[in-house]
Amino acid sequence: MPLENTKSNQDSGITGAAKFVTSTVGNTVGGVGRTAGNVVGAAGRGIGDTITGATGSAGKPVGDALGSVGTGVQDGAAGVSKGVENAVPKFAIIEI
Repeated sequence: MPLENTKSNQDSGITGAAKFVTSTVGNTVGGVGRTAGNVVGAAGRGIGDTITGATGSAGKPVGDALGSVGTGVQDGAAGVSKGVENAVPKFAIIEI
């Protein structure tokens, strides 16, 4: 009787458990990174808006720069987080 090499057979036992664990770890790390980026981004924009509001046109360039830095950090963290979520399950598959 030939052994079937189907996806259901490949994703069972230890291999399936390893895929689940690595996927969960990747998604968790990605989510934490994205959350941290969102917090830093919002804080940067908030500080920038506060500076602009408090100083008027004189402080607008500084306020806008801080807001842009916050947005850049947020976007960068989102990109890295997505990369982690996509990469971990592909590289951590154990074949037995």
